[in-house]
Amino acid sequence: MIFAGRFDRLSWILNNDLMIPEWSGRVLMIVPTYNERENLEKLVTRLRALPGDVHVLIVDDHSPDGTGDIADQLAAADPGIRVRHRPGKMGLGTAYRTGFHDGLERGYLFICTMDADFSHSPESLPDLLNKAMTGYDLVIGSRYVPGGQVIGSPPMRKMISYGANWLAHIILQVDARDCTAGFRCYRSTILAQIDLDSIFSSGYSFLSEMIFYCQQAGARIGEVPITFVNRVEGSSKISRREIYKAFYTLIRLRTRGLPWERMMATVRRDRS
Repeated sequence: MIFAGRFDRLSWILNNDLMIPEWSGRVLMIVPTYNERENLEKLVTRLRALPGDVHVLIVDDHSPDGTGDIADQLAAADPGIRVRHRPGKMGLGTAYRTGFHDGLERGYLFICTMDADFSHSPESLPDLLNKAMTGYDLVIGSRYVPGGQVIGSPPMRKMISYGANWLAHIILQVDARDCTAGFRCYRSTILAQIDLDSIFSSGYSFLSEMIFYCQQAGARIGEVPITFVNRVEGSSKISRREIYKAFYTLIRLRTRGLPWERMMATVRRDRS
C-alpha cells in the first residue's frame, strides 16, 4: 500500500508538475520588429523560457535603431531563434505573411503572432495553445471576452478599437469579439487553405482580413481572455493612415466582386 501510494504520487508529479505540453517543439512565434531594441531581448527571453520549446522567428524591417543586430545576436546564441531581415519598412501584414510561409515550409503545427512591445504577455501563450489543442483552428488572445481587459490605453485608442471591431462584425459578419487583436495562434492546416499571397492588406488591416478568410475557410475560431497593456517603451506604429486603410479593407472585403486591385493600381499610376 505504501509503495502504491508513492507510485501514485510520482505519477501525479509526472502528469502535472513536469508534464511536457503536447505542442512541445511544434510551435513557431512570429515577432515582427521595427525599432524595438528596448523590448526585443526581454520578449524573446521570456518566450524561450516558456514550457514547450517555443521557437521564435524575428522579422525585422531594417530597423534604424539596431533591432536587427540584437536579433542576430540572440539567434547566434540560441538555435530556437531565427531572423529574417527585410530591406525596409514593408508593413505588419507582409511580415506575418513571411512568417507564415516560413512556418508552413518547416512543418510547425501551430504558427503564432504577437506584438513586440509587451502589449501581449508571453506567459499567456500557453493558454492559446492549450485551447488550440482542443480542436480550434484559430485562437485569439482577446480583450473583449469575459476576463479580458485593457490597461493604459488612451480613451481615443479604446474608442477606435471598439469601433473597428463593431464595424468588422457588422460589415464582415465575423463571429470573434476581438477581430483586430494581433495575439493569435493559427493551426498550420488552416493557413495552408488560404492563398496568403493574394491578401491585399500590408498593415494592421491584415488582421481583420486574415480572420475574415479563416472564417470563410471554415475555421473553428476560439478566444481566450488576455490583459492588453498599452506600450511602455518605444513608439506606436499605428498611424491615422492605418486607420483609414482598415476601414477601406472592410469595405473592400464586403464588396469583393469589384476589381479593387486594378482600381488602386490606376489611382497610384495617375498620382505618379
